[in-house]
Amino acid sequence: MKKKLKRSYRVAKYVVYKQTIIDPIDHFWTFIGAFLGIATIGFFHSQRFDNLDNVFLIGSFGASAVLVFGATNSPLAQPRNLVGGHLLSAIIGVIVYKFLPDQIWISAALAVALSIVAMQITITMHPPGGATALIAVIGSEKIKNLGFSYVISPVLSGIIILLLIALVVNNIPKGRNYPYKG
Repeated sequence: MKKKLKRSYRVAKYVVYKQTIIDPIDHFWTFIGAFLGIATIGFFHSQRFDNLDNVFLIGSFGASAVLVFGATNSPLAQPRNLVGGHLLSAIIGVIVYKFLPDQIWISAALAVALSIVAMQITITMHPPGGATALIAVIGSEKIKNLGFSYVISPVLSGIIILLLIALVVNNIPKGRNYPYKG
């Protein structure tokens, strides 16, 4: 019984303590960073894309914001993963769409699956990258017509905005740092 309690404590400690930011001041900084990051991306991209396209683009960056502001010490949130994961996935998504523009069910699956493998191989795993690849395939005609420009704007421009805001906001409070220096 004592061994089971000790194991349960270890599991609970790992799940709650290691994965979740608990300090209330961290919640404040998470909010500030995520708000500024998404608002800035939304502002710049609203000048170029219609509302439907903005929803899709901000969707993948919203997931990135969860990682870079809410899980700053996660390996998946580090700058290499943020930048590499999105860029690789965007390139793969565009390539897959160019080769299979008429078969969304296969091109969507292929874009996401290839992106995951590419991120694994390059050690740049960033889960929102899968959504970035998917958007290149299922986005509106305006998104699809961007071709490789999609990689530069909105993807690279959005990543740079998130990264710069994360580097500033996540390093303001004492005890919180980004990139994580374990």
